[in-house]
Amino acid sequence: MRHLLTTETLDRAAIESLLDSADEFLDVLHRPIPKVPALRGKTVATLFFEPSTRTRMSFEKAAKALSADMMSFSPSTSSLKKGESLKDTVLTIHAMGVDCMVVRHEATGAAWRVAEWVDVPVINGGDGAHQHPTQALLDCLTIRQRFGGLDGLRIAIVGDVRHSRVARSDVFAMATLGAEITLIAPPTLLPLDTTGWPVGTSCNLDDILTEFDVVYLLRVQAERGGASVFPSNAEYRGRFGMTRERMSRLKPDTVVLHPGPMIRGIEIDAAVADDPRCLVLGQVTNGVAVRMSALYHLMGGVTVE
Repeated sequence: MRHLLTTETLDRAAIESLLDSADEFLDVLHRPIPKVPALRGKTVATLFFEPSTRTRMSFEKAAKALSADMMSFSPSTSSLKKGESLKDTVLTIHAMGVDCMVVRHEATGAAWRVAEWVDVPVINGGDGAHQHPTQALLDCLTIRQRFGGLDGLRIAIVGDVRHSRVARSDVFAMATLGAEITLIAPPTLLPLDTTGWPVGTSCNLDDILTEFDVVYLLRVQAERGGASVFPSNAEYRGRFGMTRERMSRLKPDTVVLHPGPMIRGIEIDAAVADDPRCLVLGQVTNGVAVRMSALYHLMGGVTVE
């Protein structure tokens, strides 16, 4: 694997290898000193052209836990403000000597372009509404921990699917691991075309709510127009929000996931977010381990004990 840009091209063996390594790195994170020298002497650059809290900090924590050095880029204080192009910015940082670039950008395909310009591994930290592969891997790891595997599981992905890079990444990773996926959303928040997607679709959550092992809630992406295509937040919550009442109707072992940030009271009730069957904080912890795994695989880390 040269880069990690999408889950669409990852086969089952590649995904399982990344998850197996992440399991091992979780053990590292639970040690009194949660750090190994696997990437000592290497430098990871995070190029985030779009706001991020958990993904950026998760990558930074992952790189430091592997003893790599970090370089962070902030567009608001960079030469982009003086008119420098994306390509020149990337090539300038590359010329300083980095061994891996993590790229987040609002434009679809930005990470692919960066991968064409540099000769170091590139990880897509999220490109527009397109892909977010490490989020999908951490979601798969979280589900695998709970159920032992994804084969045969029925997973509902609920909410603003149209604008969600998380949904696109999850669909292909989870299906590759054997899950059956149903996208549930208002018609205006479903993708215009799901040809080639290994999914079913529905616009009625309540009719099929009790069928699922995993209910994956998505954030309504107001910044991409997601909140402008349904009448009100109250109407959305009434039809697609994970309320306490809906939670009570789920199968006893069904779990709830969310990529964050959660909008309590719209996508998810506070009581559900704080319920033990809501695995959001586990997803965050697993995110560090998955990103350690991705960096380790791409940068040729040395074996650690």
